[in-house]
Parts: sequence; structure tokens; C-alpha cells
Amino acid sequence: MELHFTGLIIAALTFIIIGLFHPLVIKVEYYWGVKPWWLFLVAGIGFIITALFLRDILLSSIFGVLGASSLWSIGEIKEQRERVKKGWFPMNPKRTKEYED
Repeated sequence: MELHFTGLIIAALTFIIIGLFHPLVIKVEYYWGVKPWWLFLVAGIGFIITALFLRDILLSSIFGVLGASSLWSIGEIKEQRERVKKGWFPMNPKRTKEYED
């Protein structure tokens, strides 16, 4: 019997990537607000385009996951702003005026 670990590796790396993007979104929103959302867009598109041209299934999958996570983070950074306004996360004291509606 032959074992194939590619799927498990992709699953583990997906879990790690998503786990890294969670605090990344929190830190970006804390220090810079929602203004850098376009960086997630550019990164996401770049990762996805790169994934299309990679022949290695593992690398292509990881770049696809990075791209999807980057694009998903655009919505999450905006949601993070709302979570800060609700008091669920700390507000950057240097940017309190940005949270006033």
C-alpha cells in the first residue's frame, strides 16, 4: 500500500496560513485601520495568478490558499473595525477619531 501525504500537507499548511492571517488582520487594523485593504487585494490577485502558472500541485495549492486568504482578509479587516467599535478588541488610542461615525 502506498501512502500519499500531499493532501495532509496542504491541509496542515492551509490551517497554518489561516491561523497566521487572523492576527495579521488584527494588527493591520490596529496600526493602520482599513486603509491598506488594497494591499490584500493586490497580494491575493498576485498569489492566485502565480498559482495558475505553478506546475507543482503542492506549491500551486499553497499559493491558491494564500490568495484566497488575502482576498478574504479584505472583508475581515472591515469586520475587525466593527469588532473594535463594539469593544471586542482594543482600539488604537492614536486613531480614536477613525471609529467615530
